[in-house]
Amino acid sequence: MRVNVRQRQLELKIVYYGPGLSGKTTNLAWLHQRLPQTARGSLVQLDTEGERTLFFDYFPYELGTCGDYGIKVDFFTVPGQSFYQATRRAVLDGVDGIVFVADSDPEREDANVLAREDMESSLAVRGRRLQEVPHVYQWNKRDLPNAVPCKVLDRVLNPEGAASLPAVASSGEGVLEAQDILLQEVLDRVGT
Repeated sequence: MRVNVRQRQLELKIVYYGPGLSGKTTNLAWLHQRLPQTARGSLVQLDTEGERTLFFDYFPYELGTCGDYGIKVDFFTVPGQSFYQATRRAVLDGVDGIVFVADSDPEREDANVLAREDMESSLAVRGRRLQEVPHVYQWNKRDLPNAVPCKVLDRVLNPEGAASLPAVASSGEGVLEAQDILLQEVLDRVGT
């Protein structure tokens, strides 16, 4: 969390993390499209080879204030491919909360595990542990006919027992819910 004294804002950074093509971009695009235009900034897309990194800021008035300060949330995605490791680590710098977007396709199980391991090691490089950062797991692409059961995804990817929920980001199912769960956890920590 950053405090912007001049603008009297608390600035929170939320990062959507996961393997390539798991639905991180779809989550952010869906959120951006549905949030009030007066409360959000422009969606900025940085194209990389085969993947996109997105960013937008959001002034969610319904979150209220903390003391005399308003709350601003900056949302980011990270590129999923392993050769963008430096970019993924940079995006995690100063993160206040993480939505880990896992792909429910059985053929993507290894990619999910590798992305989670990379997330933990990227945090460690910054002197942080995953357990210290509010996070939620989103089990995306639940509409696949052969989707890995949520219980299996929880067992393999969520040994710490963080909040998790099923989603179909392309239709918006679970997108707002994941954001709400995470923002509440982040704000609870800010308030302590």
